[in-house]
Amino acid sequence: MQLEVRTPHYLTAAVPVVRRLGTALSHRKGLAIVLAVTAVAVPLGRLVPLVGGPVFGILLGVIAGSVIPVLRSDVWRAGYDFASKTLLQLSIVVLGTGLSLQQVARVGVSSLPVMLGTLAIALGGAWLFGRVLGVRGDTQTLIGVGTAICGGSAIAAATAAIGAKRSSVAYALATIFTFNIVAVLTFPPIGHLLGLSSDAFGLWAGTAVNDTSSVVAAGYAYSQAAGDQAIVVKLTRSLTLIPIVLTLVALKIRRENRAARALDAASTGSYEGATASIRKPLPWRKLVPLFLIGFIAAAGLRSAGAVPTSWLPTLTIIGSTLITAALAAIGLSLRPRELRDAGPRPLLLGAILWILVASGSLVLQSFS
Repeated sequence: MQLEVRTPHYLTAAVPVVRRLGTALSHRKGLAIVLAVTAVAVPLGRLVPLVGGPVFGILLGVIAGSVIPVLRSDVWRAGYDFASKTLLQLSIVVLGTGLSLQQVARVGVSSLPVMLGTLAIALGGAWLFGRVLGVRGDTQTLIGVGTAICGGSAIAAATAAIGAKRSSVAYALATIFTFNIVAVLTFPPIGHLLGLSSDAFGLWAGTAVNDTSSVVAAGYAYSQAAGDQAIVVKLTRSLTLIPIVLTLVALKIRRENRAARALDAASTGSYEGATASIRKPLPWRKLVPLFLIGFIAAAGLRSAGAVPTSWLPTLTIIGSTLITAALAAIGLSLRPRELRDAGPRPLLLGAILWILVASGSLVLQSFS
């Protein structure tokens, strides 16, 4: 005769609570490390705005993980993953409050051909030269999107959408950062040499320089009017994040479905049957990421006047700090070997795209 031992009801009910508590504690361990690195990176970013907090975040994260190997232990992994995903997505929502659709409308239809043209040049160039140089996958996508749209913010949004590898994020950010510095130093003297008007230079800087801080630096180094124009162009350019992210998500889902069909076909021996079994309608939550909905909603609130102008400096700091924390987490979990394996080719791809976009913007302006 066997005795049946039953677990008390109150213990059964307590299991999920204990699991959630354990997860929360593991998150806290990793988050404490991430916040410590962020606390150093943010002031450094303010001290050297041309570099910015996000770049310092991933750089300090890599250094800390290399100098103190225990920081790459699995005990911190849950906190790093939370910061690199959830905080990254939240940062995109917060940064949406900086977009005013009224400002975007004032840019005018005349600037749209240049913006759309440089967008096509960057994305098309990333596809073509990425294949030529052998830079494929996440790295190719992030460098192309970062160059085409808005540097670090675009890389953050694309990373949140496709779940890019840590090494790809690091390489894309390093590439964008390098050519931001080159642009800030070279654009103003080149603009004066070419005799560009303030509006023309503002459009050039707004479409061919990546991060907002670098756009501001280059624009206002030329003139006050050029800086004002460059910021508005940059805001308008940022709106292209929406269709680009949606496209990236759709392509990711398509690749996953194709891989699933191939796996199913290999096990059943019937590709047609596998295709039919996987061809199901996609839920909207998969096709439209929640953080993108939040980004659009935040921009809508700002445009409706629900977000006071006096809040914007604080919201900008919050958004930048969240991105810095997310990138610090990526840096902490990154292995330098992952960067060494890629070699110099991603940087060469970034250089080619930067030259194409910078020259393309000037050429498109001459025809508009």
